[in-house]
Amino acid sequence: MTIDATMVGRSYTAAETYQVGREKIREFAAAIGDTNPAYAGDDAVAPPTFAFVLSAPALDLLLADPELGLRLDRIVHGAQKFNYVRPIKAGDAVGATATITTVRKAGDVEVIMYETVLTSGDGEQLATSTATVTHNRADA
Repeated sequence: MTIDATMVGRSYTAAETYQVGREKIREFAAAIGDTNPAYAGDDAVAPPTFAFVLSAPALDLLLADPELGLRLDRIVHGAQKFNYVRPIKAGDAVGATATITTVRKAGDVEVIMYETVLTSGDGEQLATSTATVTHNRADA
């Protein structure tokens, strides 16, 4: 199957919320080499790119959709940006829903743009991520 415009609007919601913990924030900050003190302590906030960790379960569902027929060995993750309503902080329970917003095809290459909305347990929107993946259907 190839990607086409009928796939725009498909949404994928992570099965579980992610409980953001101080230790996970600290570990992530250490992994990216960021020593900002805001990422430590009782009132820790997450580094901006921590949102990718939170959005990954929804992206996994999109990539695994059998109707899209994507092969992970033929995917390149492209541009991604994050827009925040408020910082993500320790104690947040975060849900993620990824939605396909645009599809394009150029020969054997398919471009999928998607948006992932991150919400708190009470439905407050925390952040939105927009990203692009390309998929090559050409025979190797």
